[in-house]
Amino acid sequence: MTAVLSSFPDPRPTTNPYIVQLARALSRTEGITFSTFSWRTALTRRVDVFHAHWPEILVGGRTGPKKLARQALFAAMVLRFRLQGTAIVRTVHNLHLPEGISPVERALLTWFDRWTTHRVILNESTRLPEDQPRSLVLHGHYRDWFAGLPRRETVPGRLAFVGMIRRYKGTETLVEAFRELTDPGLSLSVSGKPSNEELAADLHEVAGEDPRVRFRFAFVDDAELVTAVTEAELVVLPYRHMHNSGGVLTALSLDRPVLVPDNEVNRRLAEEVGPGWVHLFEGELDAAALRRALDAVRADGPARRRARPDLSRREWAAAGSEHAAAYRRALATAPRGGAAVRRDATTGRQKATTGRQEATDDGLAAALCDEADTTVTLRQPTAPGGPR
Repeated sequence: MTAVLSSFPDPRPTTNPYIVQLARALSRTEGITFSTFSWRTALTRRVDVFHAHWPEILVGGRTGPKKLARQALFAAMVLRFRLQGTAIVRTVHNLHLPEGISPVERALLTWFDRWTTHRVILNESTRLPEDQPRSLVLHGHYRDWFAGLPRRETVPGRLAFVGMIRRYKGTETLVEAFRELTDPGLSLSVSGKPSNEELAADLHEVAGEDPRVRFRFAFVDDAELVTAVTEAELVVLPYRHMHNSGGVLTALSLDRPVLVPDNEVNRRLAEEVGPGWVHLFEGELDAAALRRALDAVRADGPARRRARPDLSRREWAAAGSEHAAAYRRALATAPRGGAAVRRDATTGRQKATTGRQEATDDGLAAALCDEADTTVTLRQPTAPGGPR
């Protein structure tokens, strides 16, 4: 059995559904013993594969002693993995490090990336250096996740944005572009929690007194998300940077067309799911792009209502086995550390020496864990792949 430790703790009601569904798939996969994250597990138990998703979560957080303790634990964890020959696997959710992190966080994450054994990419367009081994596991859909929630009838003329509201997602641009459309039969619904009060104030200012624009600035639970998406004629996600977007798959999983930036990832997705579902705009979103997309949605409305987007390549049934295959590839190329020496040793002295060292490390790790949070609070976006 391969002992796999993930970088996320036990799921909570606000945990990203991608993470929850992946945990379920891995728990059902033969040949894997799957564990969610705690510092104590990471620093005291034997781990064959460590699977990271957003490693910045492990080194970030509020300033102060606890953050420093987490960073020290992170460094100790990575060193321990290196010594015992643990394969480090990372899912490439984002191509670049987060903005606004400290020099210490940047250094730790760069170090972690250098020691990553294998990467899981979520689409065929992810470009990595040739010397970085990788496996493709397509981002799964959310049809099963939302299956038990009631849907709403489409509101004619309704455009919608749903998800955590961040500057890079271009929500202000969407509101500006929408206001240039003078049709009184149109409406715009923006649902999600802004990253800060300044952004919320800016959105209110851009919207002005337009009664067609409605904001709901709060965390959006699953039922509210399904309502907001299914009431829309068109879901608009004008992200300035879009590579892996669970928001797009959320809309498609709920059988609603989406307007997104024109890039290689989204062009491939448009071809995959079939005509009429993924609409593209070039450059900065403007009123003309909104009008074109809405007209196109209405033109093929009858045909689209008789069909669903083709998400057959994104079934979760295969996700567990595909990840298991990635773990096997990672283990085949992982550096053989101190624990590997112990496993292969033929003399009692080698075994005893390594065993005493591990016992010492485990005692130290347990003491360190008592000085810091033993679980990690997930703060990544809590809707599929990013929105909420």
